[in-house]
Amino acid sequence: MEHLRAGEAGTLWSRLTAVDFFGNSFQLAALAILCFFPLLIVITSAADRSTAAVLAGWLGLDHRASQAVATLFNSGSNSSGLTVVSVVMLVLAALTVAGTLQNWYARVFGVSVHGWRVMAVRLLWLASILGYGAAHAVAGRALGKVGGPVLPFLVGFVLSTLFWWWSMAVLLAGTVPWRELLPAALVTAFCWMGLGVFSALYFSQAIVTNEQRYGPIGVVMIILSWVVAVGVVIHLGSVIGYRYRERREARR
Repeated sequence: MEHLRAGEAGTLWSRLTAVDFFGNSFQLAALAILCFFPLLIVITSAADRSTAAVLAGWLGLDHRASQAVATLFNSGSNSSGLTVVSVVMLVLAALTVAGTLQNWYARVFGVSVHGWRVMAVRLLWLASILGYGAAHAVAGRALGKVGGPVLPFLVGFVLSTLFWWWSMAVLLAGTVPWRELLPAALVTAFCWMGLGVFSALYFSQAIVTNEQRYGPIGVVMIILSWVVAVGVVIHLGSVIGYRYRERREARR
């Protein structure tokens, strides 16, 4: 036990617990439900797209699970209650998710972001995550006709690496050089793809089972579990990437 604590695994665990990765991941899940998902519903509705289909694509769900998720978003066609003020409030709420990620990365990399750039980079990141979702959906539809899991996995890994690399660089507002962030982006993308594989194997059946047992709230429980896992992936990727940077500098 002492050997594990003194080794690399113990160091990584200490870093993760120091940034409270588990508690922060639950915080992200709550913020996503309260702040980010409402904005996602508005944007997908404005783009004449299905919010359920977007979520199902992110989670890698099969047809039955996608239908269960769709039951959460059945609504009427009247959207006249949506005003400019309500859209602004939704955007401000979604920016709290970007602020949470920004604080996580700043704490892991030991930097701080101040001034007018704080809100500017959060807005930029919020736009980029919507762009990443659109690019991922387009790539999925295009590669779905090719057949075979290898090419979609590779393309997804490249897109994920670019997105998380961009996310860290933007949210940290240039306080950490791009080249220093690449290891963390690679690890985060690898963990992200691993979560996608696990999600396709586990969450689809779990959503169907919970929907049958508990109704729509059972589907929400699984989606919350997925968002918690996303928080763990983000922490794990950034901490391992920063640890690699430390070890490389120590060897120098």
